[in-house]
Amino acid sequence: MSTLGEHLASERLAQNVPPRTDVAPDLESLLTIMVREQASDLIVKTGSYPAIRVDGRIRFLSDQPTTPEFSNAMLSRVLNDTYLQIFLERGEVDTSYEMEGVGRFRANVFRQQGHIGFALRHVKDDVPTLRDLNLPAEQMERLAALQRGLVLATGIAGSGKSTTLAAMIQHINETSEKHIITIEDPVEFIYKDRKSVVTQREIGSDTLDFGTALKHIVRQTPDVILVGEMRDKQTMEAALAAAETGHLVFSTLHTVNAIQTVERIISFFPPHQHNLIRLQLSMVLEGVVSLRLIQMKDSFGRVPAVELMLATPTVRDILSEGRTKELSRAIYEGADYFGTQTFNQSLVKLYKQGKISYEDALASADNPDELKLEIRGIAKGGKADFDFDY
Repeated sequence: MSTLGEHLASERLAQNVPPRTDVAPDLESLLTIMVREQASDLIVKTGSYPAIRVDGRIRFLSDQPTTPEFSNAMLSRVLNDTYLQIFLERGEVDTSYEMEGVGRFRANVFRQQGHIGFALRHVKDDVPTLRDLNLPAEQMERLAALQRGLVLATGIAGSGKSTTLAAMIQHINETSEKHIITIEDPVEFIYKDRKSVVTQREIGSDTLDFGTALKHIVRQTPDVILVGEMRDKQTMEAALAAAETGHLVFSTLHTVNAIQTVERIISFFPPHQHNLIRLQLSMVLEGVVSLRLIQMKDSFGRVPAVELMLATPTVRDILSEGRTKELSRAIYEGADYFGTQTFNQSLVKLYKQGKISYEDALASADNPDELKLEIRGIAKGGKADFDFDY
């Protein structure tokens, strides 16, 4: 192995100063450093310094720019022949990559300005529990115990959506006798059968796309279905249909809160279908878990702020009648009895527990002014006179 890792001083990493090295980076040393520093991502692009993301922040690893020769060599290691052909045809591809003794990674290979780029995310061997992730475990275990319905994890890229759903799938695997089928692009966490049988299918190698896999999935006798991402109308239609016909369906969306999630789902469909989709959602949407990772106060690592919408009677009525803007108030008012919570309620808890700073809490809020009032206790009991339409 290259001595690059030996040259990486922690204080230079903290200051984001590329360490002085007299050797070019190699893939094994880059991935080793990534895992050792508990980074979420490794970013490599031709002509630039390799970098990792630690607690959401970019840190450079070397003062040696990535050469075209290194990028080509890395391409041949990360992609097999099938995925290499897809990359050559489309200019980008998702896959997984495993290096013995180092770890397993989700990889995206892409072109930028005519050159090759890579983004690799570390996938840990052990699936974390809901409590490990500092999530509202009791409510989410209730969602995982459902027999049917649709549960969505939402947030920006890197907010923990896939890890959250993995923890829920593992909870089912360890507590219920089910057949769980995952459709992923690519497969991330690897599950070992416990009480359940877990079948994992990867887009590209095991099936053509999400829509095609969902079209045939009923004949594979699933009880629980995980769809890696809702990308289009075909996938959304199939997921709604599966939830309607008695399956528990989990998936992700790149939306920032419950209101935007519902509106995004409806926007997949033409206007003449909107009333039907609202009715379907009111019957099958059991939960929306929206996530934002926030830097912990006075320590390393991040903690999730969570908006949790559950299918309370009020929420179902709002969905069926298309009064989407009223969801935030319903979530807020359902906290004590149903266990729902808005982002602001989650931020208040984290702040009062001393886990996040006041400034970071405000920066992460949909409406900082409302959060200031809630922290001061003015909104106690849901009686504050202010607008909940974030």
